[in-house]
Amino acid sequence: MRIGELAARAGISRDTVRFYERTGLLAADRLPNGYRDFPPEAVPWLRYVRTAQALGFPLAEIARLGAELSAAPDAPARLAELFREKIALVDARIAELSALRAELAERAGAGCPLEPERWAPAVSGPA
Repeated sequence: MRIGELAARAGISRDTVRFYERTGLLAADRLPNGYRDFPPEAVPWLRYVRTAQALGFPLAEIARLGAELSAAPDAPARLAELFREKIALVDARIAELSALRAELAERAGAGCPLEPERWAPAVSGPA
């Protein structure tokens, strides 16, 4: 199928299809007229890529995992483990952000939120 049809079926732009092709996430044959010809399985693959991105996986990891999982007999179990790992990372980030929020809230209620005397070097005057 040509790029416009693939983009429409996958719900993405032609530019996104071209980007994925340049980065190696997607491959196409070239027709004699130079047009790209994508296989039908490119549609579910692109939907997988978009879903994985929405779940927080970077493109490099998606490419690596796609190759690994396509050959793995235990792909669902492997994906579940990857999701548990991602959940742990998200939980850690939530904890960091909660601590940051608490610090900001505490400082917002202070007379001087940056409290320069806390970190400024002591200035000694004449004795």
